[in-house]
Amino acid sequence: MRKDNQTMLQFASISGKKLGADFDGGILTSDGGALFLRKVESKVGVIRRLVDALRDHRHQSYIEHSYEDLLRQRVFQIACGYEDANDCNDLRRDPGLKAACGKLPVRGEDLASQPTMSRLENSVCRKDLYRMAQALVDIFLCSYESPPESIILDADDTDDPTHGAQQLSFFNGYYNEYCFMPLHIYEGQTGKLITTILRSGKRISGKEMVTILKRLVPYIRKSWPKVKIFLRADSNFSAPEVHDWCEKENVYYILGQAGSAPLKERANPLLEQARLLYQHSQNKIRLFTCFNYQAGSWKKPRRIVAKVEVSSQGENIRFIVTNLQSSQPSFIYVNIYCARGRMEGFLKNHKTFLLSDRTSCHSFKANQFRLFLHSAAYVLLGYLAEKGLDGTKWAKAQFNTIQNRILKVGARVRELNTIIKFHFPTSFPLKEVFERLLVNLDAAYP
Repeated sequence: MRKDNQTMLQFASISGKKLGADFDGGILTSDGGALFLRKVESKVGVIRRLVDALRDHRHQSYIEHSYEDLLRQRVFQIACGYEDANDCNDLRRDPGLKAACGKLPVRGEDLASQPTMSRLENSVCRKDLYRMAQALVDIFLCSYESPPESIILDADDTDDPTHGAQQLSFFNGYYNEYCFMPLHIYEGQTGKLITTILRSGKRISGKEMVTILKRLVPYIRKSWPKVKIFLRADSNFSAPEVHDWCEKENVYYILGQAGSAPLKERANPLLEQARLLYQHSQNKIRLFTCFNYQAGSWKKPRRIVAKVEVSSQGENIRFIVTNLQSSQPSFIYVNIYCARGRMEGFLKNHKTFLLSDRTSCHSFKANQFRLFLHSAAYVLLGYLAEKGLDGTKWAKAQFNTIQNRILKVGARVRELNTIIKFHFPTSFPLKEVFERLLVNLDAAYP
């Protein structure tokens, strides 16, 4: 194979002059913005907390890369859009990522290769993973300067297609494929990640959800004893075990409820009223009501909020079940339950833009470890947007926009005796944003 500096790309001539390109531009990086990840991590400490959760059983005499080095490299690569461990082979000499990981960009030792990273993924045990899950919740708790009055636990699962003989890969009839169904829990008002739990491909049961809540809710209340906790999720999570536990532990819940025949019968009078109003006005009509209802598997009646809608598109009936008693039905449905639509954006950032569905290891524990690394990248980019980009038009941007406009910026790297310089393009249009970003991060807590 030819060396890079011998490769010439030929393009159409300009004003009679030949136009060519080669790969002999010197020491460059295409991820100059990764330096901001190093700055963010120094504020958040997500890598440090995850490393503290791991137990290093390697023979210390043969260690070349510490766990902190490995996690920092892998998480920063994920944040920059390099989701696979195989990318380590190509990026281990990248000066931008080396500098972000605290190594000299030119003369410093190379980062880890793919085999080293794969050995790390397959070395974790269940206790390591449990401590990592606790570390993610600790990071969420520490992200508040003072305890909030209330938090919303937005819970949802999503399909994660599997390929080959992967442990706990089940066939899911709804998605018509073998998959995992990882559970994501975010704080619904801020989008901050609380935890991500890899699960088999079957639908979550009420008993399984309660098992998770039994660990999560007391752990949060240990730090915030007075916080009001709301659980918000779709009808997949509405099970009598979840209702009973939430009522016993003083957790408010707003859950979607499947429309059974008895529920639809109770909503029929309101539907008839909506039909008459639509026939009269020909404008979309949406009405709300509430009533107490007890399903056969429930220990007691519970409050049901019903929404009926009639429009040119047809008729639509939806139900939710809640233990909120004082609020109006329309407020509960529109302002509280429908606000969970933001959850789709959180999942999109995590799964689509950080590609957290790359759970291709055979071992289930290794795949859970990968999911935690992608969650760490989510935390870093979330902090970068919330604190670093505050006051700019990028503060609410999706993660792919932050990756493409902030992180993936070309730079020439010079390593002198007393200083390291990153030379960004003179024509770079976001100079002021970079300056603002650095000032904001310097001023951010802790």
